Amino acid sequence: MAGGKETPRQKMIGMMYLVLTALLALNVSKSILDAFVAIEENTQEANIVQYDRAEGFKADIKSEISTTKGPENKAKLQKLKQVQSKMEEIDKETAKMIKFIDELKLELLEKSGEDISKVDPNNEEVIVWQKYDSKEPCKPMRLNLAAVQAKDQYDVPMHVLIGENIKKPTGKGMKLWNDFNNYRVRLVEMIGTYEWGGKKFDFKAKHINDFKDFKDLLKKVEKMVDENKKANLKEDRQVLIETYMGLTKKERSKVHDVKDVHWIGKTFDHAPLVAAIASLSSLQQDILSARALALAHWKSKVSTGEYSFNKIVGLAYGPEVANTGDSVTIQVMMAAFDSDNQPQVKVTEGPEGVKVVYPGNGQGLVQFRVGSATQTIKGTVTIKNKSGVPKTENWEKEIIVMKPSGSIELPELNVLYRGYPNKVNATASGYDQTVLGGTGVSISKSGDGWIAKPVGRSRKAYLTVTGKNSATGQSKQLKKVEYRVSNLPDPEIYWGAAKSGQKGSKYETKLFAKYPPEIPLNATFRIKSWECVIPGAPGRPPMGSGSNVAGATRLIKQAKPGTTITFVCKVIGPDGITRTRVGAFKI
Repeated sequence: MAGGKETPRQKMIGMMYLVLTALLALNVSKSILDAFVAIEENTQEANIVQYDRAEGFKADIKSEISTTKGPENKAKLQKLKQVQSKMEEIDKETAKMIKFIDELKLELLEKSGEDISKVDPNNEEVIVWQKYDSKEPCKPMRLNLAAVQAKDQYDVPMHVLIGENIKKPTGKGMKLWNDFNNYRVRLVEMIGTYEWGGKKFDFKAKHINDFKDFKDLLKKVEKMVDENKKANLKEDRQVLIETYMGLTKKERSKVHDVKDVHWIGKTFDHAPLVAAIASLSSLQQDILSARALALAHWKSKVSTGEYSFNKIVGLAYGPEVANTGDSVTIQVMMAAFDSDNQPQVKVTEGPEGVKVVYPGNGQGLVQFRVGSATQTIKGTVTIKNKSGVPKTENWEKEIIVMKPSGSIELPELNVLYRGYPNKVNATASGYDQTVLGGTGVSISKSGDGWIAKPVGRSRKAYLTVTGKNSATGQSKQLKKVEYRVSNLPDPEIYWGAAKSGQKGSKYETKLFAKYPPEIPLNATFRIKSWECVIPGAPGRPPMGSGSNVAGATRLIKQAKPGTTITFVCKVIGPDGITRTRVGAFKI
């Protein structure tokens, strides 16, 4: 291209081609670096959310302590203070990690020649927007990586964090690795070691950093947790497993045909300055998420609010009357109560021989023998709040004895969803025909039941069941029930069989928008379009319409193991509403 026999015009064209190639290379590099800046900004914002979430749990306990008074609440106050003390212990360990990682960030920036002396949250040309504050010890500092000049500097992160050997790092990254793993052990031991209700529980953790995949890690962690026979596994097992796994990294991996590369070497080898800082912020996110989970678990051991609850019980409700051969729906729920503050039940109207017994599960059982006609029982139920002030409410129950009655059961929760065919079962016992009507809903027959769809924008709707005698033509309205009207819940994004937040497969090409198993609604969602965000991928993020993401497969396959692939999807449901849903998957 630049040989001696070329004409001046050919030489000029060759030079322009070289310049254009260099400019294109610079643009690709800048887009990659800008992507790391965006990832870091999103991670910092997520860290603030996790920090505030945990602070809310602490505030609830503090507020509860200030309102828990009186000798009758002495035991409750003692438990609250114990929880508060445990939360402070967890925060003390968490703060050490957050501060150390912040110090690493500043060291990387300073040794890269960046100005970190200025602090101004309103200046987009300043790197440090908010310093680490000992008054909020678990809150990471706020950085603006867009103002970093040496975004592509990678010598400093490698020298400071790795040293010379990616298999045997000698830099400060090894202290980070050891401190991170020791924090994991200390945190789960703080969750599982305590004395409660006169019983002592003890939990000891081991270091697990060698595993094949997620299933293998889960198996090893479960085994380690279950070996702790002195722990309160009935209440703490799941949170111990989730906390430990959330803080676990695989120590050694194969990277570009190089075996036994240490996690520090894998993460920070030739990582640009902004990428190294983003990785450090990601570690802080793992730490803050684990902290929030631990504090939430400790908060759950005591009740907060005006009334106290420390126990739960399963309750089942169904129709009081059923004819032979009828299909019966039983509604099962969890109820919370305070085992130290049982309600007092009184009967003010009812048959002779009524007796009230207290089984100790937050209920008063009213027992009596029914007569031959429908009976109405009335009374009051009283419970004291944490200040000892009694609260009394009236209750009333009608018992139908072998007479026509109205019964409505809604299989899919006690709510009607807009734009969704809500299935309704209704029975008018004692009549040969059942008629379902309503206000604020359109109703159509469907097999043995009905389909109810809310109309208009009202937040309430009513269903009525009427019994009809086909022989006499007489009808009687037996029951009217009020329902809440809501939009359908948002669906989750699945990449093949993997739900958002789980590990995905590089070879999967299908996205799905659907409900997880815990949402028992049979609603179909369609993905209109998608955009795939791949950290480190050159050029614009791949995008497309429909649910097939084959157009992004080539770039996904080039991503490093452990990379988080994000799909931003436009989804439309049966209610006609278009939703933006995001799914993030590690590969």
